Amino acid sequence: MERKTITAGFLSTICWLDTAVVDWASAGQLYSLDGKEKQLGKYHYGYNFDSSIVSSDGQYAFIYKKLETKGLLLKNGELLREINRSYYYADVYEYPAAFVTVNYKTYLVHCPLEYSRLDFEDVETGELITDIPGRKPSYVFHSRLEINAPNTFLMSKGWCWHPTDVVQVFNIDACINNPLLLDKSILSPNIDVEVCTASFINDSKIMIGTSDEAYDDENLNLPLKHVGIWDIGLNEVTNFVKIKGEFGNLYPINDKFSWDTFKFPKIINLDNGEIVDKDESIYSGEQNSSMIGHDSLKYPQIVFNKQTKQLAIKGDGKIEILTPSNVFLKAEMLRSQ
Repeated sequence: MERKTITAGFLSTICWLDTAVVDWASAGQLYSLDGKEKQLGKYHYGYNFDSSIVSSDGQYAFIYKKLETKGLLLKNGELLREINRSYYYADVYEYPAAFVTVNYKTYLVHCPLEYSRLDFEDVETGELITDIPGRKPSYVFHSRLEINAPNTFLMSKGWCWHPTDVVQVFNIDACINNPLLLDKSILSPNIDVEVCTASFINDSKIMIGTSDEAYDDENLNLPLKHVGIWDIGLNEVTNFVKIKGEFGNLYPINDKFSWDTFKFPKIINLDNGEIVDKDESIYSGEQNSSMIGHDSLKYPQIVFNKQTKQLAIKGDGKIEILTPSNVFLKAEMLRSQ
């Protein structure tokens, strides 16, 4: 992997904008990989915000406290309105939030009314287009929301009691047409093991990783502490492999290699589970669940660029940019030849 360190003065949040990193809480300070800096906004926002996401067109940003209830919705760096979520166990799990664009309209997907209820909010008007009578959400703490590239599926990587991590996928168009579908997903990995991490590989395939918790010890259809590929069209999990070591949040480069960020950044070969590249001098936290507790030092900000496959990791007054070597980026192309 290639490593580049960007020095930053006051740094609150990090978020990718094309091939640059932006701190939306600090007047939209943009850090280019060539060392140049530019201020996109006018205002600095206090409250110690520590996380951010941005819409696909770069127009809207949401800055928030990962383990609290408060967030700000911005347009071109200026405040549109405050956003809130339920207090209920907010100090335990990541704030659920994602942007999605449907028919040229941008929505903020989050849980403004109940911890267990997903809603789509029109960023311009504030209308909750999914707020209809009869909503009866299941008891899932939604978290780590992710949208696939064509904006057709929403994934929630949250948890429920006792507690256990839960991964659910929702068809976005279907849910907008019938918001009751947001209350109980019909798409979830059909396995008897806790899934603690997941991320889209492409439009319809998701890499999942299991923990050491089994729901049914006698009928395991995906081994403990393994990763696999979940085809949501077929609802089948295949390509099981045991990772050679502990793993946490996974960010697939393609269907052959993936980033892992447990304790230090590394690249894993998904054919055999071997660690093929690593940098143990960078601390990248210990997250392996949506439930992360209270020690924020164990969970530095990490953002993945789905287009370039780069990682950005926030440090003390610096941003570490990690780029996969060409051999990993070209693996999918070579496999298909």
